[in-house]
Amino acid sequence: MLNVIKGWLHSYLSDQEAIVLLVILLVGFVVVLTMGTMLAPALAALIFAFLMQGVVSWLERRNMPHLLAVNLVFAGFMAVLLLVIFVVVPLVWEQVTHLLNAMPGMVREGQALLVSLPDLYPGFVSDHQVGLLVTTINKHLADFGQKAFSFSLSKLPGIVALLVYLILVPILVFFFLKDKNVLLSWMAGILPRRRRLLDQVADEMNDQIANYIRGKAVEIVIVGGVSYVLFAVLGLSYSALLAVMVGFSVVVPYIGATVVTIPIAIIGFFQWGMGDQFLVLMVGYAIIQALDGNVLVPLLFSEAVNLHPVAIILAVLVFGGLWGFWGVFFAIPLATLLKAVMNAWPAVVDVETT
Repeated sequence: MLNVIKGWLHSYLSDQEAIVLLVILLVGFVVVLTMGTMLAPALAALIFAFLMQGVVSWLERRNMPHLLAVNLVFAGFMAVLLLVIFVVVPLVWEQVTHLLNAMPGMVREGQALLVSLPDLYPGFVSDHQVGLLVTTINKHLADFGQKAFSFSLSKLPGIVALLVYLILVPILVFFFLKDKNVLLSWMAGILPRRRRLLDQVADEMNDQIANYIRGKAVEIVIVGGVSYVLFAVLGLSYSALLAVMVGFSVVVPYIGATVVTIPIAIIGFFQWGMGDQFLVLMVGYAIIQALDGNVLVPLLFSEAVNLHPVAIILAVLVFGGLWGFWGVFFAIPLATLLKAVMNAWPAVVDVETT
């Protein structure tokens, strides 16, 4: 047994580059788990910088000076950020408030519908079953109200932190764009000069992560925008709120689209009942999801993210459980990183040992 372990260690950890890569991965994993919340502004800024670096590079290829290109792109970023803060966020917040005020009425309508089920389907639903279900729903609603109240009180300090993030993130974005080459040179300086394995993994991941983040941002905007048009044309209540939910649901592959279908169906049902508009809503939403999965995602990501659906779902569950929202957002890039390491590691070690 000891010989087997010793042979395995010799095969995979006998190369200095492999040990360095392993140490970097372990240190990064520990930093993310222990300081992920504190580093959230830097991570958000890094994502925005990835989104805008392509535009900066495009302007530079047309002979625009680096600093001028950065300033123009950053000005556009600030304009979009202010538009979101002063237009989109107030609209969504208003609809959230209206939805919370309307929930008691929706609950009463739902309970009335449940009470009528024994008369409609006497052979399948009994009064006792409905009574137990209504009692359970009321209990969960009371618990939800209490948790929501305590959650709102506990999150008051988070409002101050959010204001700090709104200041820190734009500053970090500007410096990430402006001093990209300086930061990359500094990082290269602290790594070993002989780093073929590191360079191989880094080259494979750089384009994939950048393309993933940019593609995911485009997907969020397109899916959310098309959904808002559908909801607004049909006159669905809380169109902006639901469209934002649909847009961000694409961050969680497979699971997000399924989960966000529930509030859309509930709100549509309570607004129209099982009528033609409700059917048009659900069919239209299904078409959007089908086009997203079968047309938009292959067009945006192509073969950049070549992972099996089971691997994607497992990555979302594992990294989301370890790292919360950021783990869900970066689940696919992290899974791709692990795949790149596993593909590159044995090949390089075999070359060194032969």
